[in-house]
Amino acid sequence: MKIVSTINEVREQVKEWKKEGNTIGFVPTMGYLHEGHASLIDAARKNNGKVVVSIFVNPIQFGPNEDLDSYPRDLEHDAKLCEEHGVDLIFHPTPEEMYGDNFYTFVDMDVLTKELCGLSRPVHFRGVCTVVSKLFNIVTPDNAYFGQKDAQQLAIIKRMVKDLNMPLSIHGCPIIREEDGLAKSSRNTYLSPEERKAALVLSRSVFLGEKMVKEGERDCKKVIAAMTEEIEKEPLAKIDYVKIVDLSTMQQIDTIEHGILAAMAVYIGKTRLIDNFMIED
Repeated sequence: MKIVSTINEVREQVKEWKKEGNTIGFVPTMGYLHEGHASLIDAARKNNGKVVVSIFVNPIQFGPNEDLDSYPRDLEHDAKLCEEHGVDLIFHPTPEEMYGDNFYTFVDMDVLTKELCGLSRPVHFRGVCTVVSKLFNIVTPDNAYFGQKDAQQLAIIKRMVKDLNMPLSIHGCPIIREEDGLAKSSRNTYLSPEERKAALVLSRSVFLGEKMVKEGERDCKKVIAAMTEEIEKEPLAKIDYVKIVDLSTMQQIDTIEHGILAAMAVYIGKTRLIDNFMIED
């Protein structure tokens, strides 16, 4: 496994691999890898000749008062996990390598970015679309893998690839949870023991809403009310949003008829966590 930090090194290596007839699987990450990331790497390893992982804490997707400086970083840990799961190349650039001086070009999207996390984090998805577009141009993968925990991000990336005719396939992989149900996240490390226990309210609410829908409830207001009530039982929890949206447009709906995403963002103490469930067509 190689670890490189420049765009030219990635391009030269991928060019060589493609000459040998390899397909390229790509997993973009911000590092501090856990079993959720490992599941994406395993999917890429299973279906591609070579696997590239990027580790880059992208500054332009963080708002002014968000956790850019404190976001956990541990390249040694990440490299060990990547090597254990068969990664061939880690791309670990600096912000200067990715953006340089006088960076003026951004990739933005309408409609899908206006709801859910896009409301409370207004610059976030422009930063995501921009960095992912750049990474796709640098790595030129055949397949890229994203987790369904970031369901809105997954929908946005799929739409961006379709709208901009990017020559690759996007694969969504299931949420990986702790044994007690908490969705795995690099931000879980921010939680104190008391907050870690309180954070289980997210998955309890998700499982409750999913059960209601699968048992036939079609009124979004009733599902949201039940999920909200469950979260509000926890004193340390503060709701950012709990919403049900159309899976293809990310717009709020009143009645469940087709594919839906029920998503939430909840502060446990100062830590903002997300969770969701999907019901596909």
